[in-house]
Amino acid sequence: MPLFLSTQDAGFEADFAALLGMKREEAEDVDQAVATIIADVRARGDGAVLELTARFDRLALTADKLAFSKAEIAAEIAKVTPEDRAALELAAARIRAYHERQRPSDLLWTDETGATLGWRFTPIPAAGLYVPGGLATYPSSVLMNAIPAQVAGVKRLVIACPTPGGVVNPLVLLAAELAGVVTVYRMGGAQAIAALAYGTETVQAVDKITGPGNAYVAAAKRRVFGRVGIDMIAGPSEILVIADRDNDPDWIALDLLSQAEHDESAQSILITDDAAFGRAVAAAVERRLETLERRAIAGASWAAHGAVIVVRDLDEAAVLSNRIAPEHLELCVAEPEKLAEKTTEAGAIFLGSWTPEAIGDYVGGPNHVLPTARSARFSSGLSVLDFMKRTTLARMTPEALAAIGPAAERLAISESLQAHGLSVRARLDRLNG
Repeated sequence: MPLFLSTQDAGFEADFAALLGMKREEAEDVDQAVATIIADVRARGDGAVLELTARFDRLALTADKLAFSKAEIAAEIAKVTPEDRAALELAAARIRAYHERQRPSDLLWTDETGATLGWRFTPIPAAGLYVPGGLATYPSSVLMNAIPAQVAGVKRLVIACPTPGGVVNPLVLLAAELAGVVTVYRMGGAQAIAALAYGTETVQAVDKITGPGNAYVAAAKRRVFGRVGIDMIAGPSEILVIADRDNDPDWIALDLLSQAEHDESAQSILITDDAAFGRAVAAAVERRLETLERRAIAGASWAAHGAVIVVRDLDEAAVLSNRIAPEHLELCVAEPEKLAEKTTEAGAIFLGSWTPEAIGDYVGGPNHVLPTARSARFSSGLSVLDFMKRTTLARMTPEALAAIGPAAERLAISESLQAHGLSVRARLDRLNG
């Protein structure tokens, strides 16, 4: 059974703090294993990647087979049904249209001293996109990672997607084609992250790695950060639903289960101002678990990490939501836009009872690669900006340097950086000479 809390209970604050501090990652310490894998890939390149792929993915490859050939991609894509292709094409079009609007503008201006200032945005040269391939493969993740990168103008895009036992999801390869990615490596885990970061004889190193993965992938991304950029360290999926009594309990139950079915460490929380409705939703969850295909996973997630929290009113719900800072936040209330103004800490917000989070996973348009584990307090979901760099621009005229240069010289002296100050003074002296 999930945890039931009420803000009117005497011990609520302690229980809520425990919920916030709940560790949902696997207890196993994977960091040392990942460090060993990364060192092995750096030392032996292709040999290490191929050996580890055989060990972990039960797939024997040679270096020339590490990436799918054009013929293999075409053959797999041919297996996609027209209905699935149409759905994926719709998703790709909507995701592209949304992210096109995120493209930033360069700016240049002249200030009152005559100095020219500004910035420009340029794409990163190369990106590696990780697509999970363990319990399930996600063609939607291909679109969500590759399309923003393509919109940003990244010239070289590659995908790493494990294919355990050689099993391939044709939709993943179709998604890659729709997103303009030509190179898809059948490798995964920490070894894939290491290969993308450091390069091998076959895999050319990239400049940034994005995309979610298991604990080994997350640990590897953490370790290679600095050598390459990363998007974030993604943890287990999570959803918070704020719902009033004027909702169908079964709808809300399905929304909670939509994240619980990801993995046993996922978390689903309901906040409601009606205790009876909360109990009705919990009962609906139990009914749905009887027939859900992934009921073993979803049931374990709901029992270990699920929660129903009863609040006095929606203002109190907003306060708790901001403390949780969820990855996904559904506002199933009469005036969702009004409540959204108060819920400032969330990766993505879904407004109203007709906007299930699953729409955001596939065809809504906004990105589904989102901050987890309360990191929405300080970070955002994946966007076009994650694949671009901002470079500042400045140009002084003699008049501008005369106006602001003495202050720079003064500050350099105060910091005991003599050459800094002299580099300005030499130019000022030429002006005054």
